[in-house]
Amino acid sequence: MSQPSMAAAPLMSKSMTAVIVAQFLSAFGDNALLFAALALIKQQLYPDWSQPVLQMAFVATYIILAPFVGQFADSFSKGRVMMVANLLKLGGAAVICAGLNPFLGYTLVGIGAAAYSPAKYGILGEIASGEQLVKANGMMEASTIAAILLGSVAGGALADWSILAALGICVLAYGAAVAANWFIPKLTPARPGQSWNPAKMTRTFFFACKTLWQDGETRFSLVGTSLFWGAGVTLRFLLVLWVPVALGITDNKTPTLLNAMVAIGIVFGAGAAAKLIRLETVKRCLPAGVAIGIAVVVFALQTSMLSSYIVLVVVGILGGFFVVPLNALLQHRGKISVGAGNAIAVQNLGENTAMLLMLGLYSLVVMAGAPVVAIGIGFGVVFALAITGLWIWKNMQKRRLA
Repeated sequence: MSQPSMAAAPLMSKSMTAVIVAQFLSAFGDNALLFAALALIKQQLYPDWSQPVLQMAFVATYIILAPFVGQFADSFSKGRVMMVANLLKLGGAAVICAGLNPFLGYTLVGIGAAAYSPAKYGILGEIASGEQLVKANGMMEASTIAAILLGSVAGGALADWSILAALGICVLAYGAAVAANWFIPKLTPARPGQSWNPAKMTRTFFFACKTLWQDGETRFSLVGTSLFWGAGVTLRFLLVLWVPVALGITDNKTPTLLNAMVAIGIVFGAGAAAKLIRLETVKRCLPAGVAIGIAVVVFALQTSMLSSYIVLVVVGILGGFFVVPLNALLQHRGKISVGAGNAIAVQNLGENTAMLLMLGLYSLVVMAGAPVVAIGIGFGVVFALAITGLWIWKNMQKRRLA
């Protein structure tokens, strides 16, 4: 007999609590590991342009596995899928900790992350009702950002003391995440019994892509979140090169502290979005997206730590207010049309393709020797223009349907 739906359970149910704790630990490990791995390749004298390449290897796993991870999430209990994915992350961190190739280990972590993402977001629609979904996403984002905040700072600060200690903390975090996943009750799979033939899975995935991209609302969400996360990951690497130039500081900790300011801001922005935006009013997030680009331009011109902190907190607030409603919209409509796991997998394909393209362009610009402050200004201008274009397109779409 199948387990009854948990959609009517209180928002902070046992399931939601376990999901939030597991997500925090897993994201803590992800962010600590990134900065520990960056410190390691810096210590091993890899060139500057190899830093975004590390993240590109991670991102490529999302794109390659996109046709399969959504079905994987929907075919099994999502809590158990999250546990398996965290075991893969644990293995990748252990590879780096053992002194093997950091690019290889980080790619293995990427495989785990690619499998983890559709399950962690897809499970929200199974343990929270439609009315609670924006709030559940806000809690998920707040947990993630708190993990980014603490994980980034822990990874950078520990790496200044001992890179091995920083890597060891990542292994422990992933191990604790696996344990937390065990406490998520075993939910009924969303779509069991699907074919595992790779060709058929690929066709099913691209049918899901076609379905979501043809729907105006989900297309709006996919474009917006792809632009946001592509820009977000590029900003993270920009900070690593910007700090020595603008602030004259060469340690591993300072970029992580600045990254943490964005994380703090996103917590507040996500909370504001949960209170002020409903699924019917998602378009209200667009002005915040334009303002992100303007704030990044202002940030690139800063020369003091205090002003940099303030501007990056503002960037984070705007980011949380922008992205949380878009995630909720996609989960709500995607669950109905193609299944939550497939919807998130399609979203991951878009977001990680944007990341790969933006990181690739960023690497090329760095290799060409462009000044880092100019890169930051150009980056902010392009992002603001892109969201403005999305806003105009959304308004035109609304007029056509009126």
